[in-house]
Amino acid sequence: MVKELVGVIGGTGLGDALAAKLARVERHEVQTPFGAPSGPIIVGTLGDRRVAFLNRHGPGHRFGPGDVPYAANIFALKQLGARAVIASGAVGSLREEIAPGDLVVVDQFIDKTFRRTGTFFGGYGAVHCEMADPTCDRLRATLLDVARPTGIRIHSQGTYVCMEGPQFSTRAESKMHRAWGGDLIGMTAMPEAKLAREAQMCYALVALASDYDCWRPHDPAKGKQTLIEEIISNLQTATDNCLRLIEALLTVQTPLVCEDCACRKALEMAVWTDPKQIDAARKVGLAPLFE
Repeated sequence: MVKELVGVIGGTGLGDALAAKLARVERHEVQTPFGAPSGPIIVGTLGDRRVAFLNRHGPGHRFGPGDVPYAANIFALKQLGARAVIASGAVGSLREEIAPGDLVVVDQFIDKTFRRTGTFFGGYGAVHCEMADPTCDRLRATLLDVARPTGIRIHSQGTYVCMEGPQFSTRAESKMHRAWGGDLIGMTAMPEAKLAREAQMCYALVALASDYDCWRPHDPAKGKQTLIEEIISNLQTATDNCLRLIEALLTVQTPLVCEDCACRKALEMAVWTDPKQIDAARKVGLAPLFE
């Protein structure tokens, strides 16, 4: 019997490989109060679990990191019934010990984005979610448990600095991010993680290290083409390992959705506005967030 729907957000390579393993596949074109998501959501079953996959950047990588419709993506998954999200994304490493090709189960973020819709509640009222622990400890622990038998090189924690982009960091910025305590640098985890919390969804992120960020000089003997080939190879290795990890997670018997998890109660004390002051139509439109 199918037990639960779990959302998966990632890139085209991961999505194509995962879709090939799903049974009873359906394609959903979803509309939300925040517009359309990045693309169709592919829903199917893997074992006794339903899976909803969404390509973050859309078909053909049409959305750059600053243009991804993050709010529509998360809202659409919640609207379809997902209560937990496993996300993946490529990053640069800010630490010598996080080598290209490694995976990191992220536990903290530093948000440097500034152009993106970072909340569902603009114009709704004052809504303040706790973000001290921005990822779901329960999902993270399950990911690490299923990773152990696989032999995948994986780091149990890491702080992800999310920059606006689309340009990469200057060397001075890269060194600053290291001084801040950042372990990874990327462009896509925020506001995705914040929106998942506002949607009362459990959220975990597996980061795929493609290369070292520019704090670490490249080998001057290697040309640009060689460096690009190395990055693509590292990313492919990390993607293959991430697919193995996510497949192992989705087939484990441990529940991935838990109604007693604190993530599932994120709005209980978050709405500060007098309910009588909240527009009735907005309440109806955002009702899926409160389910």
